[in-house]
Amino acid sequence: MGERTGYTPGTFCWADLTTTDQDAAKAFYGGLFGWEARDMPAGEGVVYSMMQLDGRDVAAISPQPQQQRDAGVPPMWNSYVSVESADAAVERAKELGGTAHAPAFDVFQAGRMAVIQDPQGAYFLVWQPREHFGAALVNAPGALAWNELQSPDLDASVAFYASLFGWAMQDAPGMETRYVTIRNGEANNGGMRALDPPGTPPGWLVYLGTEDIDAALVRVQELGGVNLAGPIDIQMAKFAIVQDPQGAVFALYDGQLEP
Repeated sequence: MGERTGYTPGTFCWADLTTTDQDAAKAFYGGLFGWEARDMPAGEGVVYSMMQLDGRDVAAISPQPQQQRDAGVPPMWNSYVSVESADAAVERAKELGGTAHAPAFDVFQAGRMAVIQDPQGAYFLVWQPREHFGAALVNAPGALAWNELQSPDLDASVAFYASLFGWAMQDAPGMETRYVTIRNGEANNGGMRALDPPGTPPGWLVYLGTEDIDAALVRVQELGGVNLAGPIDIQMAKFAIVQDPQGAVFALYDGQLEP
């Protein structure tokens, strides 16, 4: 179990869901993980639902922006990386061929953030913490356990993120298909693999921990979700890729967890 009070820059620190039916999503993830919602005002008629386990923030659920709905973007989980300066991260990403969705902006007193698209098309967010540093609990059942990029050009993605965040990348040994592990300083910090199947949209996949993946998959389907793949046994763990009732894709992880 990993309790946190802050994150080293370059570390995945938070995940949130933007969805077309916030109340239904809260019911689904509450039923699956036991999350409880703490709704926080986020503008006129809008709330940002901080999802908690035992009073500790683990993730959030928010309404999908109208611009995304109009464009037909499906509900999705978003991965945040902690940075010292969101503005500097945006400028560096642009120098490396990335695209800023918008200039960095303040989120009340919580922090400052930006939405970035890497050169291969995957979106991620950078978070400059102020009052909110990120998840207070990770690497535990019901909490963020891993972040994984699916890229159409693995070598290019390795070069981009290594230059942007200073991540150290290494090919995992003994894998049938290439898998690149990410380290931020001395800590494991996610992975990268090629798109599978080829032609699917690139993106960062959020993994959430579970104590019993078989029981979790049954519960996903009872709550109206779909099992897309798995469980898949990788010796150190089992995982599955699933879809919630509104269409957001995430992974379940049952196995060894980082401290």
